[in-house]
Amino acid sequence: MTHPHNERDGSALPEARASLPATAAETSAERPWPVRHLSPKIGEYVARMSPVWVEGQVLNVKRWKHLVFLTLRDTDENMSLKATIPAAQAEAMGIPLDDGARVVLHAQPQWWTRSGDLQMVADEARAVGLGDLLARIETLKNALGAEGLFSPDRKVTLPVIPRLIGLVVATQGDAEHDVVTNALLRWPAARFEIRRVTVQGPRAVQEVVRAMRELDAIEEVDVIVVARGGGSLEDLLAFSDESLVRAAAEIVTPLVSAIGHELDAPLLDLVADYRASTPTDAGKHVVPDAALERDRLEGARALMLGALNTRLSRERERVADLRSRPVLAQPVRMLTPHREAVSLARSGLRAAVLGAIARARSDTAASVAALNAMSPQSTLERGYAVVRTSKGDIVRGNDEVAVGEHLSIRLARGGVDADVTAVTAPS
Repeated sequence: MTHPHNERDGSALPEARASLPATAAETSAERPWPVRHLSPKIGEYVARMSPVWVEGQVLNVKRWKHLVFLTLRDTDENMSLKATIPAAQAEAMGIPLDDGARVVLHAQPQWWTRSGDLQMVADEARAVGLGDLLARIETLKNALGAEGLFSPDRKVTLPVIPRLIGLVVATQGDAEHDVVTNALLRWPAARFEIRRVTVQGPRAVQEVVRAMRELDAIEEVDVIVVARGGGSLEDLLAFSDESLVRAAAEIVTPLVSAIGHELDAPLLDLVADYRASTPTDAGKHVVPDAALERDRLEGARALMLGALNTRLSRERERVADLRSRPVLAQPVRMLTPHREAVSLARSGLRAAVLGAIARARSDTAASVAALNAMSPQSTLERGYAVVRTSKGDIVRGNDEVAVGEHLSIRLARGGVDADVTAVTAPS
């Protein structure tokens, strides 16, 4: 579907406009707004906006006649806006308006209808001074400190001998050389996993954070060093960025900050587990000194050998002292008193046994004599006899037998059988 156009400005003629939806809400796939209709409406909306003070970092500065064209970038969120400012206002700032400078512009948003671009048209510019930057960093420092990000309790001890050292450094510069060279001089077996990034400008925060997270994900990396060879406060702003500081607090690998800026230390120094004054200091701190450790081992070895020799000498003296004692010089002498005691004990035991036997024999003889005296056999030996009836009853009187009865008579030696022929009365 075609529309008649105004030849001068390219806009739709009144009769064509009448057929378009009146509002954006009334548009549809069947009845859309053409670009030539939408772009002016955006321009009308933007034109109603009030002028605004906006801050950012200057990039892509270009001068053309009486205007200065630039890009105003927010380094934290990686967003940017195009802007223009009269050259006279740029010169009135008192400092060069170059890439990397931080400025505050008073600008009116303007929509370019034909190109569909939004541009900030500035009429005044001010440089962001060091005092302002320091105040903002101090405010952020207090806020993060209140959250506990800088607490000593969060910091961990660096490993004594790291398996692999993660290193985040600039793509160009001496920081990498200083860290690696000094570490290898102290510990020749040191190994590095290096990430070279932009450490200044709009891409610095994003690249440093990505590098730290990559190294933190490597299991063998036992310590991460973020190093830069110093610079001005503006150059080091990335290392006081809130998102970078929070990312540093989140990684679990011990972190060393070696930014190399003694005054106005960036906030990364406060959240790191160890702050190195320079990249050289970081290289010396993340690994032990092999020569010093060797000397310590030798010293410890000498101390152990000395202690062992002293102990052996003392034990030798104790053994010699024991061997010189009579009991060990003539060990048989130990048995002499015991031998005499055993001999006496044996003699006493023998006498006691013989006495006990003699007493037992005497007692036995007396008992035998008593038994013999009371024995019926003794009575028989004196001429008496034991008379029994045929039933085995002992006969004690004449009234217990009758004439003709058979009797058994036991004598001292043997016996006889007899028949009763007569019974006499007791006398």
